[in-house]
Amino acid sequence: MQIAVLGAGSMGHGIAQISAMAGHDVVMRDIETKFVENGLEGIRTNLQGGVDREKFTEAEMDAALERIEGTTDLEAAVADADLVVEAVPEDMDLKKDVFSDVEDATGGDTVIGSNTSSLSVTEMASVLERPERAVGLHFFNPPHLMDLVEIVIAEQTDERTEEVAVDYVRDIEKEDVVVRDTAGFATSRLGLALGLEAIRMVEQGVASPADIDTGMSIGYGHPMGPLELTDHVGLDVRLHVAEHLREELGERFKPPQTLRRKVRAGNLGKKTGKGFYVWEDGERVGTSGQWDSDDD
Repeated sequence: MQIAVLGAGSMGHGIAQISAMAGHDVVMRDIETKFVENGLEGIRTNLQGGVDREKFTEAEMDAALERIEGTTDLEAAVADADLVVEAVPEDMDLKKDVFSDVEDATGGDTVIGSNTSSLSVTEMASVLERPERAVGLHFFNPPHLMDLVEIVIAEQTDERTEEVAVDYVRDIEKEDVVVRDTAGFATSRLGLALGLEAIRMVEQGVASPADIDTGMSIGYGHPMGPLELTDHVGLDVRLHVAEHLREELGERFKPPQTLRRKVRAGNLGKKTGKGFYVWEDGERVGTSGQWDSDDD
């Protein structure tokens, strides 16, 4: 297929990368040239890492890179697309604008997907003249390493759109789960509940962030604990999703004050170098706050 990915950040360029690795032609679009260039560089870095770890060959890397084109022109990016995946920031008005612009620039059969982790795809689809072609494609961060894609079926999504979404996810060798469009879907709702409770445990002095995370990773087999995952996702993102789910589902999703304070201070996790942990060059080197910073 011809795939258009809107947004060249960590999610967008990851989606573009795995789509190209599966043999699809990809156009990745962002609003400024520097964002596009940063996304393309991120793809090259990820792919080179795969070659270095002997996950695939240099020839496969080169072939994937040849399938990816970057642009700042929205109409050019989506004009010939069979599938568009938006990966813009989690803002409903922005996503509605993107959906509307994509519909204006594409043919009637183009499937329009959103990488939202919690916002209503049904509401996004409401701006379309043909809302039945909207679907949620919730990738996990980083997309090239995480095996799951949550396919979110809006109230308007038709059978063909669902089939295209399922076929695409399986073609890029990801596992799919299909869920109804409800607040937080399945994975964000459960993942956030665990993350918020872990933050409350830190507030109450139950245990250090590292011990809480170790308990979940070793005791329950999670690939990483809920606090480290919060640092990866971004504390600002977690706060935004929590506020949305609190509005939709009630007080059990009320954000802890610790989360609010860290966001106000600009300690957003791995991307800023400090969240519940301290990060240097993408690696966890200590714990932020009152806990022993030499826990590793």
